[in-house]
Amino acid sequence: MDERDDAPNIEILSASQCWEICRDAEFGRLAVIVGGHPELFPINYVVDHGTVVFRTAPGTKLDAALAGAPVAFEVDGFDPSSATAWSVVVKASAERMTSIEDVLASALLPLFPWQRGEKDNFVRLVPGEITGRRFPIEPTARRRLGLGDIRRFQIE
Repeated sequence: MDERDDAPNIEILSASQCWEICRDAEFGRLAVIVGGHPELFPINYVVDHGTVVFRTAPGTKLDAALAGAPVAFEVDGFDPSSATAWSVVVKASAERMTSIEDVLASALLPLFPWQRGEKDNFVRLVPGEITGRRFPIEPTARRRLGLGDIRRFQIE
């Protein structure tokens, strides 16, 4: 059974709709494999010529992204005014931007680190596949209290 069989209001997004969402989002998550296990890193990024570009310092994220294994990039969001949520996933390969042209072009991208420090490594995610979906959040789902809500409201 497909998960969409019991959720008929899921809209499968086209590639151009997915890229539009990626261009509008402020941050996403990079999924890489580290020591045989998945790791997620929040990143700020820009969409550049049908790719995703981010910058980072040397370390685990950079090493894992450039290790040769496929990576995934995800953005999601929720619009309370329309009670609509969305999710876009880009399955990609990562490459360091090292050519003179890439380095010069990367300096013009509106991509600024959130934290201090040298983040001079620009990485381009070259997509193999981009998929996305948009769906309404059912009003009843928004009214149910979960365990986190009970703790937050100190209900016993």
